[in-house]
Amino acid sequence: MIHIDIEYEGELHCRASHGPSGTVIATDAPVDNNGRGESFSPTDLVATALGACMATVMGIAAQRKNVPLVGMKVAVRKHMSADTPRRISMLELDLDVPLPPDHPERTFFEATGRGCPVHHSLHPDIAVVMNWRWTG
Repeated sequence: MIHIDIEYEGELHCRASHGPSGTVIATDAPVDNNGRGESFSPTDLVATALGACMATVMGIAAQRKNVPLVGMKVAVRKHMSADTPRRISMLELDLDVPLPPDHPERTFFEATGRGCPVHHSLHPDIAVVMNWRWTG
């Protein structure tokens, strides 16, 4: 179990402290939801978590297979719903993998990325679009 402490600092800002490392991140409400957009919003962190989780599990798999994935890039676009309740409606990811399109482990790495814990934790109503670009 990981412990995270969150303090509401006022003016729609929160400060979150990661128990094991002591790392601190700030959040702010987005401009379109009464905030100033000075930091990641909570839903931005969900989008970030998905991209980082996919890259991390693929990196773990790549280490085990001795395949270099350093330089892989993931860009995430978060779409919010136009109706209520306000929620993430779609996450679009561009995954630039520094391996050739015909790499023998391509299917394995794509399945590994799709199988990350964050992807499995998202509500099924959130559309997730993955654009895989094999750039090596």
